[in-house]
Amino acid sequence: MKRLPCFLLLIIAFAASPASASTGHVIKVLPEFLDREGRTSLSPSLYERDAYQAQLRLHPERRSGLRFFVEWKTKGALWQPLKLRVELRGRSEGNLPQQLVLQQTLVNKSTPFTRWTGVTLTNEQYQQLGSVTAWRVTLWEGDRLLGTQQSFLW
Repeated sequence: MKRLPCFLLLIIAFAASPASASTGHVIKVLPEFLDREGRTSLSPSLYERDAYQAQLRLHPERRSGLRFFVEWKTKGALWQPLKLRVELRGRSEGNLPQQLVLQQTLVNKSTPFTRWTGVTLTNEQYQQLGSVTAWRVTLWEGDRLLGTQQSFLW
């Protein structure tokens, strides 16, 4: 008979404890220029990719856009859709810089591994924004911010 009240208190304590919230992180952001054919590299080699990106930096007329490769990770139960938001600032016109926000819905799946997602700034958006001077990448679960990473000038 004494065990019944203790058992009920234990059940009430577990029922009243808050559920663990999910956590998330933006681990790495790699912005890469796209050439006129939409490529970031001419071959799968990392060395070749870096060399080709250096060529695209030197020759802006060969660029047609920008792609952000974002490494991210979540833990815990996810109850709302995940979104990856890339906020960009371009060249200034007047007192304020041009701004653009790109958003992508992610697969609502929690794994112990990191995931990579590419967010592309199209040719039209790239021409309108001009050269990107600063960026910020945020990971959202519904309206809740999970992780962020930004460039030095943000």
